[in-house]
Amino acid sequence: MARNVVFVAPFASDVTMRFLRAAAKIEGITLLGVCHTLPTGDDGQLFVDAARVDNPLDTGELIAAVSRLQEKHGKIDRVVGILEGMQVQLAEVREHFGIDGTRPEVARRFRDKASMKEALAKAGLPVARNALLRSAAEAHTFAKLVGFPLVLKPPAGMGSKSTFRMRSFAELDAAIAGLRVGPNNPVLAEEFLQGREFSFETITVNDQPMLHSISHYLPNCLDAVENPWVQWCCLLPRDISGPEYDGIKDIGRRAIKALGLTEGMTHMEWFQRQDGSLAIGEIAMRPPGANISIMMGHAYSDSIYRAWNQAVIEQRFEGEWHRQYAVGTAFLRGMGHGRVAGVTGIGEIHRQLGPSVCEAKLPTIGAFKSDSYEGDGYIVVRDPNTEVVKRMLKTIVDTVRVYYAN
Repeated sequence: MARNVVFVAPFASDVTMRFLRAAAKIEGITLLGVCHTLPTGDDGQLFVDAARVDNPLDTGELIAAVSRLQEKHGKIDRVVGILEGMQVQLAEVREHFGIDGTRPEVARRFRDKASMKEALAKAGLPVARNALLRSAAEAHTFAKLVGFPLVLKPPAGMGSKSTFRMRSFAELDAAIAGLRVGPNNPVLAEEFLQGREFSFETITVNDQPMLHSISHYLPNCLDAVENPWVQWCCLLPRDISGPEYDGIKDIGRRAIKALGLTEGMTHMEWFQRQDGSLAIGEIAMRPPGANISIMMGHAYSDSIYRAWNQAVIEQRFEGEWHRQYAVGTAFLRGMGHGRVAGVTGIGEIHRQLGPSVCEAKLPTIGAFKSDSYEGDGYIVVRDPNTEVVKRMLKTIVDTVRVYYAN
């Protein structure tokens, strides 16, 4: 008898659909959906049935949608989804129906950065000094302890979004006032980690990380956020077996254990300081963004999308998993404001790098400029040689120009 699996996919984004298409290929399941906006075209046939919600972040609405599906199809065996902002709600739905999978306390530990850092530090893992601030006085006390610069971020933020670097007491006071920090609206303050920034991804099954991957951020995310002229890149080197990564492999595995994850995928941002020491920035309980999932799909001999689905639906891991290529993404953005007015250099990139381009999303003429450091488009390249990929990323950044007009 087929198992009923609910995949919560609010919107048919490109990355969500890659994971959803892989789920539809798993044998022995009836794939049901909970969506705000249903997929269209061929993707509209992936779900056997789907229930609609107005607010995908409302646990009550999700429970009601799953109830409707259960009334029609019988007992629900799994509830899954890839979006970070929904992991707590998905866990609450599982608890409501008694469905196996990540529990709410684990999801909250990953989602709330203060709780996350507390659990990691308690396990003896290196994290930035941090504090949950509820007043300007607490902010001043923390700043005197760690010095400037320091970082402010929402306790449940994602990545470097809504992250601010403070360089003085004046900036700190302005931010505390602007964010309306108070007893019921705290903000997380952290020591500013300086050094090279990386990420560490895992797929975990039955408490054991079965696959890990490492990527390099070029430059650090916060530098890209603060400097709109920077065209940010992300690189997956082909060989990650060397001793230079042994420390973070150990830290990453211990972090998963400390936070209590038993199945699924993690995305951990980490720093290597100038003295060589390592520190965890933060860790999320979901497939990575910033095209890292896409790049992993191009780097390995097996499907990362299938592997995640097998981990969260079937609690198993299989495959050859040879890292055949180094892969990199150059994100496309330019200076200025308004709508995308033009893009130059694409023909030259096609001439120079065409066979090495895996996929690309070019800026849409007329679209408003993105406020993300990931820009308005991207080009993904791969090669068996990591140094070749680095040179290709530099060529893209030096050649492609995006222009805007009000």
